[in-house]
Amino acid sequence: MWEEKKNQLYRSFEFKDFKEAFAFMTKVALIAEKMDHHPNWTNVYNKVEIYLNTHDAGDVITDKDHKLAKAIDGLL
Repeated sequence: MWEEKKNQLYRSFEFKDFKEAFAFMTKVALIAEKMDHHPNWTNVYNKVEIYLNTHDAGDVITDKDHKLAKAIDGLL
């Protein structure tokens, strides 16, 4: 579930292993590139954390972030 934290949408994902986490990140990267809206994220082994906000709008949450979050959820 996405949470609002410090003007960002945040969600943590946990996978079976690094390979699954990296495959998920690859899929997210392709969607983000198509939407021209790129996440701030971290990955440690099987855990991926994603933070979304819109830099061009002053680092706040916008409709672009909600649309990307929904697209990411569609990958699960």
